Amino acid sequence: MCYCNRPFGSTEEMEEVMVGNWNELVKPGDDVYHLGDFIYWRVAPKEMSRVFRALNGRKHLVIGNHDRPEIMKNLGWVWMRPQFGLNLGNEYVWLSHYAHRTWNRSFHGSWHLFGHSHGKLFPHGFSFDAGVDSWNFKPINLDTVWAMMRKLEKGETEETHKERTWNGLDIFASV
Repeated sequence: MCYCNRPFGSTEEMEEVMVGNWNELVKPGDDVYHLGDFIYWRVAPKEMSRVFRALNGRKHLVIGNHDRPEIMKNLGWVWMRPQFGLNLGNEYVWLSHYAHRTWNRSFHGSWHLFGHSHGKLFPHGFSFDAGVDSWNFKPINLDTVWAMMRKLEKGETEETHKERTWNGLDIFASV
């Protein structure tokens, strides 16, 4: 199941909730940037394919430590990369499975979204955990990312977030 005590009675229940949450936000033509660990690598490829096909959107994978590229490549990702720099008009977003203290263009105001930490890392600088365990098992969309970055620009630090629970799945996604 998961190492982070998710509140589901079974893997099947978790899958049903997460697929439902994903498809509630993501429309078929939307671009989705999954921040790794799409599905535990020991799951049968046929099952992985079934789950992948059930999810809306044009899916891009930033490879996580539980993603096996030789298996993932057969699912139909638009692309798979170890990390990715996403240009969003005036903003540059560094996408990685892992949290970084510094990242590409970090000294020039760029943002960093990561997964892997299952909601256990607080925001740092202009970076935060965009993984499913941080956003109530739901994807986050670009509006949510913008709002979060505006809070970080106003100086919210780790100390101001100690009481907050980070829970979710993504249009930026990681499980």
